[in-house]
Amino acid sequence: MNFFTPNNDSNNDTWGIEGLINQIYTVNIYDKFGKVIAQLDPQDYWDGTYNGTLMPPSDCWFQLILENGTVHRGHFALIW
Repeated sequence: MNFFTPNNDSNNDTWGIEGLINQIYTVNIYDKFGKVIAQLDPQDYWDGTYNGTLMPPSDCWFQLILENGTVHRGHFALIW
Protein backbone atom coordinates (compact mmCIF):
# COMPACT_ATOMS: atom_id res chain seq x y z
CA MET A 1 0.00 0.00 0.00
CA ASN A 2 1.38 3.43 -0.92
CA PHE A 3 -0.27 5.21 2.00
CA PHE A 4 -2.20 4.62 5.17
CA THR A 5 -4.37 6.70 7.47
CA PRO A 6 -4.24 5.62 11.15
CA ASN A 7 -7.35 7.58 12.12
CA ASN A 8 -9.43 4.64 13.45
CA ASP A 9 -12.06 4.79 10.71
CA SER A 10 -11.43 1.09 9.82
CA ASN A 11 -10.02 2.03 6.39
CA ASN A 12 -6.25 1.78 5.87
CA ASP A 13 -5.57 2.13 9.62
CA THR A 14 -2.40 0.02 9.55
CA TRP A 15 0.49 -0.61 7.18
CA GLY A 16 2.26 -3.91 6.55
CA ILE A 17 3.63 -6.30 3.95
CA GLU A 18 1.10 -8.62 2.36
CA GLY A 19 1.43 -11.50 -0.06
CA LEU A 20 4.58 -13.14 1.29
CA ILE A 21 2.99 -16.40 2.38
CA ASN A 22 5.17 -18.79 4.39
CA GLN A 23 8.20 -16.49 4.19
CA ILE A 24 10.35 -15.25 7.04
CA TYR A 25 11.26 -11.59 6.83
CA THR A 26 11.81 -8.39 8.77
CA VAL A 27 10.63 -4.91 7.84
CA ASN A 28 12.30 -1.77 9.14
CA ILE A 29 10.32 1.46 8.82
CA TYR A 30 12.23 4.75 8.77
CA ASP A 31 11.17 8.36 9.20
CA LYS A 32 12.35 11.12 6.86
CA PHE A 33 15.56 11.51 8.88
CA GLY A 34 16.51 7.82 8.57
CA LYS A 35 15.59 6.87 12.13
CA VAL A 36 14.05 3.41 12.60
CA ILE A 37 10.57 4.04 13.97
CA ALA A 38 9.18 0.49 13.72
CA GLN A 39 10.30 -3.06 13.04
CA LEU A 40 7.83 -5.66 11.81
CA ASP A 41 7.89 -9.42 11.58
CA PRO A 42 5.56 -11.50 9.38
CA GLN A 43 1.90 -10.79 10.14
CA ASP A 44 2.75 -7.58 12.04
CA TYR A 45 1.24 -4.28 11.00
CA TRP A 46 2.35 -0.78 11.91
CA ASP A 47 -0.26 1.47 13.52
CA GLY A 48 1.57 4.74 12.84
CA THR A 49 2.96 5.19 16.33
CA TYR A 50 6.43 5.59 17.77
CA ASN A 51 6.83 4.94 21.51
CA GLY A 52 3.04 5.04 21.85
CA THR A 53 2.62 8.42 20.16
CA LEU A 54 0.99 8.83 16.75
CA MET A 55 3.48 10.11 14.21
CA PRO A 56 2.68 13.30 12.28
CA PRO A 57 1.76 13.02 8.59
CA SER A 58 4.95 12.36 6.67
CA ASP A 59 6.70 10.22 4.11
CA CYS A 60 8.15 6.96 5.39
CA TRP A 61 10.59 4.51 3.90
CA PHE A 62 10.85 0.79 4.50
CA GLN A 63 13.40 -1.95 4.06
CA LEU A 64 12.14 -5.50 3.58
CA ILE A 65 14.79 -8.10 4.44
CA LEU A 66 13.98 -11.65 3.35
CA GLU A 67 15.35 -14.73 5.08
CA ASN A 68 17.76 -15.35 2.19
CA GLY A 69 19.28 -11.88 2.65
CA THR A 70 17.54 -10.19 -0.28
CA VAL A 71 16.68 -6.58 0.51
CA HIS A 72 13.85 -4.55 -1.04
CA ARG A 73 13.25 -0.87 -0.33
CA GLY A 74 10.18 1.25 -0.79
CA HIS A 75 8.25 4.31 0.24
CA PHE A 76 4.77 5.14 1.52
CA ALA A 77 2.93 8.09 3.03
CA LEU A 78 1.44 8.39 6.49
CA ILE A 79 -1.54 10.69 6.15
CA TRP A 80 -4.55 11.55 8.30
